[in-house]
Amino acid sequence: MNTHLLRLVCLAALGLASAPFSRAADVQRPNIVLILSDDQAWTDYSFMGHPVIRTPHLDKLAARSALFTRGYVPSALCRPSLATLATGLYAHQHKISGNDPSHALAPPDSPRYAELREQLISHLDRHPTLPKLLAQQGYLSHQSGKWWEGSYQRGGFTHGMTRGFPAPGGRHGDAGLKIGREGLQPIFDFVHHAAAEKKPFFLWYAPLMPHDPHTPPEHLLTKYRDKVASLHVAGYYAMCEWFDETCGQLIDFIDQQGLTSNTLFVYLADNGWIQNPAARGYAPRSKQSPNEGGVRQPILLSWPGVIVPGKRPELASSIDLVPTMLSAAHAKIPGQLPGLDLLPLVRDGKALSRDTIFGEGFAHDIADLEEPEASLLYRWAIEGKWKLLLTYDGVLGRYASSHPRTEKRPQLFDLLADPHEETNLAARQPEIVERLAAKIANGWPVTKRKVITRWTE
Repeated sequence: MNTHLLRLVCLAALGLASAPFSRAADVQRPNIVLILSDDQAWTDYSFMGHPVIRTPHLDKLAARSALFTRGYVPSALCRPSLATLATGLYAHQHKISGNDPSHALAPPDSPRYAELREQLISHLDRHPTLPKLLAQQGYLSHQSGKWWEGSYQRGGFTHGMTRGFPAPGGRHGDAGLKIGREGLQPIFDFVHHAAAEKKPFFLWYAPLMPHDPHTPPEHLLTKYRDKVASLHVAGYYAMCEWFDETCGQLIDFIDQQGLTSNTLFVYLADNGWIQNPAARGYAPRSKQSPNEGGVRQPILLSWPGVIVPGKRPELASSIDLVPTMLSAAHAKIPGQLPGLDLLPLVRDGKALSRDTIFGEGFAHDIADLEEPEASLLYRWAIEGKWKLLLTYDGVLGRYASSHPRTEKRPQLFDLLADPHEETNLAARQPEIVERLAAKIANGWPVTKRKVITRWTE
């Protein structure tokens, strides 16, 4: 056999050998289902030990998941939190630091304000989003529920429900907000479509639940009405279980389609919420707050046969979820992403390469759309059991009651002994304050806002 013919035979053999491997690699690209609760405290699940709220469907998901009981979101407000899940970036990086441009910049009903809203949405155009990166791996994607950044197409979703600003009601979801409260049929139709196309899929399920209005079905409200003294609290508890019911419908549907074994489920909430017993509103130190009631969230990762179930003691952050989902899809992880791929930990048992996570809090209204520092109110770091919270003098605007900032000195908490942050230990542990303050400063140098980094009497 001559050399040329031998080379052709070898190349053909290599091609035959590699073909099954390529198909096997395609099979291992899982479907990805991202479930996002809206305004729910980290305590408000039966699998997290709540004495009243029942969440049986999420309990089942938690039982088959790697459960990070010490999970966090960097920002305790829905729009920046969701933008982080779309981009894998902190709010100071993607610059969607609040829900709306400040009303001090222009009257809310003016053409200029509409321009500012469009400018804010355009920040998303500067970064590769998760749906766009998954599309490069052949994924179809579907958006439903909360979505602030224009239409679903603008985020890179191939399918979706939200028309987006400037369409009527397009501030944060419009038609997408029907999902869950009015059934899940759009999601079911999309999954059938993806199956017909023989494509892996990504679902963004972010219903306006348990977010107000707290209007649960009567059978659930009745269940909780006699268990708590406040009707408002009962309504919120019932909303948590109603949301859980919709999660069960989605999880069961995926299972009925025979897709569970090759589906990665990711679960968390966008930010915390503690129901104010006296009104339909949130209590202090919850939504918008850098305290545990605002930023702590359980994170679930479930992929049968791949991810090892069990409670995880490590610190995890929503900043880790984009690289984790991209890794599962065999997609390239952009180098600028600050989070970690959690799969080596939950699949292979490899230790994480960090001991500290970070967060930041901004005003609800953005004072300067190009300069996040202008609205910076808080930064925090958690290292092991220690949490340091620093307070900044950014422009507050509306929602002053959410950010009293009465203590401007450092706040240090032992979260294992004091998970509700009742005792400030900064005066007793100056060396820990100094160390964590230095870590915070190294993460994002802030030069235009005042902050106190040492305890003074």
